[in-house]
Amino acid sequence: MNIFKFGGASVKDAEGVKNVVEVLKVTGHKQKVVVVSAMGKTTNALERVISCYFNKESQLSQEINDLEMYHQVILDQLFSNRSHEVYSKVSAFFSDLKRFLKHNKSPKYDFVYDQVVGYGELISTTIISNYLQDIGLENQWLDVRSCIQTDSTYRDAKVNWETSQEAIQAQVNKSSLTITQGFIGADDNNYTTTLGREGSDYTAGIFAYCLNAESVTIWKDVQGVLNGDPREFENTTLLEQISYEEAIELAFYGASVIHPKTLQPLQRKEIPLYVKSFLNPTTQGTAVSKGQTLVPHTPCFIVKKNQVLISLSSLDFSFIVEDNISEIFSLFHKYQMKVDLIQNSAISFSVCVDNKFRQLNNLINHLKAKFKVTYTEGVSLYTIRHFDDVAVKRIEGQFDVLLKQVATETVQLVVKA
Repeated sequence: MNIFKFGGASVKDAEGVKNVVEVLKVTGHKQKVVVVSAMGKTTNALERVISCYFNKESQLSQEINDLEMYHQVILDQLFSNRSHEVYSKVSAFFSDLKRFLKHNKSPKYDFVYDQVVGYGELISTTIISNYLQDIGLENQWLDVRSCIQTDSTYRDAKVNWETSQEAIQAQVNKSSLTITQGFIGADDNNYTTTLGREGSDYTAGIFAYCLNAESVTIWKDVQGVLNGDPREFENTTLLEQISYEEAIELAFYGASVIHPKTLQPLQRKEIPLYVKSFLNPTTQGTAVSKGQTLVPHTPCFIVKKNQVLISLSSLDFSFIVEDNISEIFSLFHKYQMKVDLIQNSAISFSVCVDNKFRQLNNLINHLKAKFKVTYTEGVSLYTIRHFDDVAVKRIEGQFDVLLKQVATETVQLVVKA
C-alpha cells in the first residue's frame, strides 16, 4: 500500500488532471490512496469568499460565481457531455456552500473558514475520481471527513488517532485505488475541520500511519526538496537524502515543501517519504528516511515572511525571569501566536511571532499592562541550517538585520526589507 499526495499546482487545470493519470500509469494505480488538494488557487479564492461574507457582502455572489466558472471550464475540458453526473455533483457542492453562507448563524471566523474552504478538496476529488472512472481506472471516492476525526479547534484541528485509524482501516480497500481529500477532517458534531494550511501532506501521513503503508510520495512542481525555495533563493541544490530528524528540523523552521506535522507519524513507523516531480515522475527526487542527515551536506535556507518582532522590557528595570516568561507565553497561547524565535537578556525579551489568527492588537494591549512594548510588523525570519560564513553574508548583505541568533547548526536573522 502506497500513499500519493497531489497538491493544487498539480491539478490546476484539465491538463494537470490528465498528467496525474500519466503519473498513475507510470507508477501503477493499484494499492494506492491518492490524497488531492483543491485545484490551483481555489483555497485562496474561498478565503476571498469568506472575506466577502464578513466584510463585502455585495461581492460575495460574484466571487462564488467566478470560482464555479473556473471549475466549469475544467469540467468541459475533461468531459464531453454536460449531462455527465459529475456536473450535478459539483453543482451540488456549490449549492451546499451557498446554503451554508445563507443560513449560518455563527459569527466565529475560524468556524466559518473551515466550513467553507473544505469545498475545494471535495470538488477537486470529485472531478478527478469521475475522470479516472471514465477512462477506465476504477477507484473509490472517499469522503475523508468520515475517516479523520478531530477535535473542534477550527483551522488547526488535532487528530483523534484511535478513532481515525479504526475508520480508515474499515473504509479503505487496500487492493484498489482510493481518491480522497487532503487538509480536512470532521469533529464529533460532523462539522468540517481543517488540519492547518498545507495540511494535505499531513493527511497523507495520517493515512500512511493508519494503513501501515510502504511509503508516501508527495508530488510537487519541483524536482524534490531543494536547499531553498527557488522563488526566493537563486542557485538552489537538490537534496537527495534527508534524515527524519533533519526534515523535522527543516519543517519546524518553516520549509514549505514538507508540512511540519507530516513527518512525525511516518518516523514512528519508519515509513519513507519521497518528494518527486509530477512533471518527471521517473526521476530520483528526495528520500526522507533513516540514514545520513543530509546528502549533499550544504546550507539550507528558509524564509518566513510577514512576521512580527515583539520586544518587551520591564517597566521598573527588574529582571525578566521565569515568572514573567511563563506569563508571557500564556498570553501567546491565549492569543494563538506561534513563536518562531526567542531571545532574552536580564531586562528584555524579544520574540518573532506569526500573527496567523490576527490577534496581534489584543496581545499588545494585554502586554502593555505590565511591560514596555515595541513591535515591528512585516519582518522576515531567515533560518540557515548548516550555515557557513558565505551563507550568512548572503542574507546580511541584502537586508537590515534587526535580530540575529546563532547556534551550533543554525543561524536565524530577523530582517526588515
